[in-house]
Amino acid sequence: MSSGDFYMRYYVGHKGKFGHEFLEFEFRPDGKLRYANNSNYKNDTMIRKECSVSPSVLKELSRIIEEAEIMYEDDKMWPAPDRIGRQELEIVHNNQHICFNTSKIGSLVDVNGSKDPDGLRAFYYLVQDLKCFVFSLIGLHFKIKPI
Repeated sequence: MSSGDFYMRYYVGHKGKFGHEFLEFEFRPDGKLRYANNSNYKNDTMIRKECSVSPSVLKELSRIIEEAEIMYEDDKMWPAPDRIGRQELEIVHNNQHICFNTSKIGSLVDVNGSKDPDGLRAFYYLVQDLKCFVFSLIGLHFKIKPI
């Protein structure tokens, strides 16, 4: 990817008694936001949404990632994905490509008990911010009954 390209993908999921349940979203360099949420609980169906976002939205996403300083972290001391589930975060930004893999994080207690609490805390808070950002964008784009 060229220096101007920006890509970000987040996945969290597990395979359990209701099958493969997951949440995944990605921002592509062309401004496309793709979102998928699969839960088979009570025979729920997969939710897929796709929309285009403006360059200013990508710029704000880039700012959030830069402020989190996640590109300086390393996941080698983080808990490995397990039967509880896994999280993946992939980012291409400013000529850097980084991928993180770790287990699901239930709360800050899990973060503080890890071998790299500072790095995992940066990841934990960034993921919270990214989810909030994406849920807001999806809610704005696909509001069925506007107020």
